[in-house]
Amino acid sequence: MLAFVEHRYPALWPWIQLMRLDRPIGSMLLMWPTLWALWIAGGGTPSLKHIVIFVLGVFVMRAAGCVINDFADRDFDGHVTRTRGRPLATGALSARQALMLFAALGLIALGLVLCLNRFTLVLSFGGLGLAVLYPFTKRFTYLPQLFLGAAFSWAIPMAFAAETESVPEIAWLLFTTNLLWTVAYDTEYAMCDREDDLKVGIKSTAILFGDLDKVMVGALQVLTLVALFVLGQRLGFTWPWYLGLAGMAAGFAHQQWRIRYREPWPCFHAFLSNHWAGASVFAGLYFQYLLAAPGP
Repeated sequence: MLAFVEHRYPALWPWIQLMRLDRPIGSMLLMWPTLWALWIAGGGTPSLKHIVIFVLGVFVMRAAGCVINDFADRDFDGHVTRTRGRPLATGALSARQALMLFAALGLIALGLVLCLNRFTLVLSFGGLGLAVLYPFTKRFTYLPQLFLGAAFSWAIPMAFAAETESVPEIAWLLFTTNLLWTVAYDTEYAMCDREDDLKVGIKSTAILFGDLDKVMVGALQVLTLVALFVLGQRLGFTWPWYLGLAGMAAGFAHQQWRIRYREPWPCFHAFLSNHWAGASVFAGLYFQYLLAAPGP
């Protein structure tokens, strides 16, 4: 479908690239923890309305985040091998066009959240603030991945607020868990660009961790699994949940093997495989509630 659009409507292609609609992995990494939160908050039967709104919101806000990220990095992307073909770096689109698109996506996101309760609406402004702030943190701190983790986790308290009109302690445990996981996989992503980032002055956890990068990624992955284990204990989950965690653990082990030489493309593919880790946890969660449901 996207290949058809690129060939038939080439003027649209830079816009699609700017929103990363041609690379949906980021949306999937944002979607899985959002679905975890909806299923837990809804006790296995979340509102269909909320599922639709949050899934649409994931894609809209991820697109908006990519637009503002490229706007912030427009003077740097041309000097980084992996990003030099992005529309703002090549001049296919202007900074003004990027800001107009960001505003349009923000209005769409606002329209979606207006369909939810007031508490969720109030929380949504925190998510917008994090989305705007994150791209600029790469100039000032070696921990931009921490801000990305917060941005990618903000849908979790919003999902609980939408389903229950509250944000209980378990929601913040899930928030922290996803933050740890995000820092781990985005460090793998940053390992791809480390040499170029050092040249242009972009900061990241991959640079901060240095020779301890693989160890730190592994430690964050272990902490993610421990936090999910604790969450399962708190909620009284049984074997389907832990089978899902086992799938995530196997994925993490494979990622460690992929990043062992710190080569850019294997690190990038390790990052991509986190989609399956998140899907494994959701599968365990889904069947946990499905099999625990009382019969007719």
